[in-house]
Amino acid sequence: MKKIIHNRGSIYCDGDLWSIFNSTLKTLNPSKLFILVDTNTKAHCLPYFLSHYSLDLSPIILEFKSGESQKNIHTCLNLWEKLSEKGTDRNSLIINLGGGVVTDLGSFVACTIKRGIEFINVPTSLLAMVDASVGGKNGVDLGTVKNQIGTIKNPHSVFIDTSFLKSLPKNEVASGLAEMIKHGLIASEDYWDRVKDFDLKQTELASELIWESIEIKNSIVTIDPFEKDQRKTLNYGHTLGHAIESFCLSSQKRQEMLHGEAVAIGMILATFISSELTAFPKDKRDKITANILTIFKRQNFNEEEINLILKYLMFDKKNADGKIYFVLLKNFGEYKINCEVPNNLIYSAFEYYKKI
Repeated sequence: MKKIIHNRGSIYCDGDLWSIFNSTLKTLNPSKLFILVDTNTKAHCLPYFLSHYSLDLSPIILEFKSGESQKNIHTCLNLWEKLSEKGTDRNSLIINLGGGVVTDLGSFVACTIKRGIEFINVPTSLLAMVDASVGGKNGVDLGTVKNQIGTIKNPHSVFIDTSFLKSLPKNEVASGLAEMIKHGLIASEDYWDRVKDFDLKQTELASELIWESIEIKNSIVTIDPFEKDQRKTLNYGHTLGHAIESFCLSSQKRQEMLHGEAVAIGMILATFISSELTAFPKDKRDKITANILTIFKRQNFNEEEINLILKYLMFDKKNADGKIYFVLLKNFGEYKINCEVPNNLIYSAFEYYKKI
């Protein structure tokens, strides 16, 4: 079993993690135990989870519809009401079983009901395993604007069973892979070179790469838990990626885009901007772009849509004093934070993405 031990937020992966999981539940001894799922994880993940659950206490299942559009305060309100109706007290426990939407939203609900009850995360998507499992960011979107409401608090613990990935659709695997690629860009060219051909069918290698991705994020968050400096690198590609994701959520003409799909575009754009502003090597830029485009289908954005995307930049959490700040790279693992980027260069980045 692989593990990272913290005072809060310890992470356990594969091996005999279920014995540790059940032992943890016995130690916590909750008065009531809730399992939060969305419609997808209820169908595909809950039966497997329950087959490993050994506590005598019968869990109460809470469910909401799947999708980023459900990650809002209205879903929270519904869950708070259900928890209250079921007699939640300060010794109750919520287990968030699902992808990033479930763990983000469920953790926020746990942090706020009764001024905070205990919660455990069991991520079931690749994205949730390599990204949402580390760092304690909890919250919801404000309308179509990403992650505007929330808290930073680690779960009691995180349990990662990569067997859950067997039921994951290809586009969801790709969405998680985008974050693993990002970890390579901000931390290690060697890791990027190994993860760019990620294949879940190579079970042992895939498990190793997933764990290495978790370790990269954990090392950054441990150094800078409240995003004063190095943790901002985890937002690489996210400034424009979140803006694209929010635009697609708001548009009646566009399909909802998965987080990783939007971040993949954002990374191409950010790497182009980096090659222009911080001297990121252009040959490496083009290799990164080519790799991403083998995984994610190119999207076409017209000038009007790009203008709308740029309006969402004002909501980015790295902004300060009315200025929009980007994280850029000088090379793999070499970053520069708080970079101002002129709009004409962003348009040039979209043109590069369109034509390369």
